[in-house]
Amino acid sequence: MHYRSVGDVPAKRHLRTPAPGGGLLFEELMGEEGFSGDSSLLYHLRSPSALVAAGEAGGGPDGAEVSDGTGDTRMALVPNEPLLPRHLHTSKLAPGGDPSGGRHLLLGNEDVRLSWVAADRSGPLWRNALGDELAYVQAGEGALESVFGRLAVRPGDYVVVPRSTCHRWVVPDGGRLELLVVEARGHIRPPHRYLSPTGQFLEQAPYCERDVRGPDEPLVVDDGPVDVLVRHRHGVTRHTLASSPFDVIGWAGCVYPWAFSIHDFEPLVGAIHQPPHVHQTFEGPGFVVCSFVPRPYDFHEGAIKVPYHHANVDSDEVIFYSAGDFMSRAGSGIGAGSISVHPAGFVHGPQPGSLEAAADRDRTEEVAVMVDTFRPLLLGPAALDVADDAYPWSWSRRA
Repeated sequence: MHYRSVGDVPAKRHLRTPAPGGGLLFEELMGEEGFSGDSSLLYHLRSPSALVAAGEAGGGPDGAEVSDGTGDTRMALVPNEPLLPRHLHTSKLAPGGDPSGGRHLLLGNEDVRLSWVAADRSGPLWRNALGDELAYVQAGEGALESVFGRLAVRPGDYVVVPRSTCHRWVVPDGGRLELLVVEARGHIRPPHRYLSPTGQFLEQAPYCERDVRGPDEPLVVDDGPVDVLVRHRHGVTRHTLASSPFDVIGWAGCVYPWAFSIHDFEPLVGAIHQPPHVHQTFEGPGFVVCSFVPRPYDFHEGAIKVPYHHANVDSDEVIFYSAGDFMSRAGSGIGAGSISVHPAGFVHGPQPGSLEAAADRDRTEEVAVMVDTFRPLLLGPAALDVADDAYPWSWSRRA
């Protein structure tokens, strides 16, 4: 992301800097790719390394077994066999819990995990050491608090949390925050083709720096000792720190949490149907994320206005239907809150009658998030619990 400077930042890096009230500030360099990639420098009032205890995180917030949102549950994933398209009803997943520990694991592979949570309370301090996280806010308002500051979120926001960032999700009392969460085994970024060699968004990019929000002031908490849950390759460890890591009075750099609203995405349209990659919004190792937003239909007089039958032979396709009228899926049971999974090896397209129904339409009002993966997706236990058994046969009108 582009360079930002927030709070009190010294004029020169890596030099002794007096702290307010005496002593020195503790400088932390948070860098990617062995410090040869993007980085940020954070200035702490206290040592961020002051660990006083550590142990396994053996339970969730209510003493329940740590599951999909916190522990590593790859072993719980099963192949999509027999190979079928799937329709998952997120509305049937049990609500509750916090945004980090209450997640229902739906899909995953070696590169990425997709989860759903309808949180009703704030979460613990959390650090994902495996990769970046991307959360899409389906409903509710709240905030992401981190060592970089506070970032308010609202429906339609994508929220990117860089790898190993200490953070917590805040849900207002009596509120609810519904999130689709994409956990990467690496970094999630804007597509390279949207950026200049120096990282500026190009004119042809469907969003730009003006659409991006980041924390704009420090968040300083005088508290301790505090627990931080760290998700790593073998599970979750509970670190107890002498004081809160939220003691950063200033930071500067290109690594920080940021938000971008799907409603600010600028769709590309044409005389005939455009390929899905024109909707790409993010890229990650082994997957891409695309945004479908309200837009004019294709305007050639003979255009097929809904997606024609297609088979991306290298990808599994996942679409989360956020809002609007999903005409190409009419009659299949899909609506807002649904997730469709169309695996490689299955040719999918509009539901029966959709081509004819679209003939006189000039606009689509859908809002949806697509995740295409380049390795086959496995199914989590939550996906099996909420799958619509009739969906695979909906194209043959057997539903």
